[in-house]
Amino acid sequence: MEGKTMKNLLSTKEVAQHLGVNEKMVYTLVSEKGLPATKVTGKWLFPRHLVDQWIETHTINLPHGATGEALADGLLIIAGSNDWLLDQAMSLYNGMGHGQVAVFGNLGSMGGLGALRRRLCHIAASHLLQEDGSEYNFEAAFRELDQMPVVVNFCRREQGIMVARGNPLGLGGVSDLGQKGLRMVNRALGTGTRLLLDRELAKAGISSAKIQGYGAEVHRHMDVGLAVLAGRADAGPGIRPVADLLGLDFIPIRWERFDLLVGRDRFFDKPVQLFLGLLHEKGFADLAGQCRGYDLGVSGKMLFPQQPVTG
Repeated sequence: MEGKTMKNLLSTKEVAQHLGVNEKMVYTLVSEKGLPATKVTGKWLFPRHLVDQWIETHTINLPHGATGEALADGLLIIAGSNDWLLDQAMSLYNGMGHGQVAVFGNLGSMGGLGALRRRLCHIAASHLLQEDGSEYNFEAAFRELDQMPVVVNFCRREQGIMVARGNPLGLGGVSDLGQKGLRMVNRALGTGTRLLLDRELAKAGISSAKIQGYGAEVHRHMDVGLAVLAGRADAGPGIRPVADLLGLDFIPIRWERFDLLVGRDRFFDKPVQLFLGLLHEKGFADLAGQCRGYDLGVSGKMLFPQQPVTG
C-alpha cells in the first residue's frame, strides 16, 4: 500500500513536467496559486490526483460539452444565492413524486456563476446588480461565462436592513449603520446582498472599518435575522420576507430581481423543465404569499434570450 501511495506522489521535477513549466514556477504556483503540495518527508511532494483536480478547477475555457464529473440523472443541482422562497420551492419540487431530487449549494451569486461555468450545477441563482444600477445579472453573466445562459426570473424581492421589532436604535437607513455602539452582522463576500450593502455604504460615505461586526459573516438571510432576533446584533442586511417571518422590523433599500441562470445545453433537461414549470403553479404562489417582500409579477418569464430557446 505504501509503495502504491508513493507512486501517486509527484516530485517537483515530475510535476513541472506534468504542467509543462520549469521547477521554479512550481514553487510560485504553490505559494501564490494554491497548487496542492506536502512536505511531510522533508521535500515537496504533490499528490497526482489533487494536482489534476487543481488543473480542472483553474480551467476557465471549458470546451462545449465538457462536463468534468457528469451530473447524475434525476438530480437537479441549484447553486448560488440563498433565498427562503427558493428553499420552499425546492421542497415542493422534492415532494412531487416524480423521482427527481433537487439539492442546493449555498455559494452566493458569484459562486453560483462559477459553478455554472464549471458545469457543476444545472441552475445558478443570482441577483447581481449591474454597475449602473439599471439591470441585474446580465453584465456578470457576460463577464463570467463563455456563453450567455438562459435567464429566467424566479421572483422580485425587497432588500434592506433587518432590525429588532420597534427599531430600538431608530435607524433610518444604511447611513445610520456607522453610529457608535451599533453591532452588525453581515453576509459573506461574493453574495449579492453584501455587494449591494457595500455599494450603499460607499454612496453614503460610510467606511466599513468603522462598523462593529461588519466582518461577522453568516451564510443565509435567515442566519442574519436570527442573530438580530437573538440580540447578538442590532442590524444586518437581508430580505423583507425573512424579517416578516421572524417578526423583525425592516428598513427597505430597494426591490431587486432574483433570477435563475441555466446553460443552454441543459435548459431542456427534464429536472430543469420540471422545476421551471413549478413557477407557474398555484402551490408556488401560495408559498410566496406566506410573507411580505416577494413579487411574482414576472416569475417564470424568460428574460434572455427574448426569443424562445430551441432544443
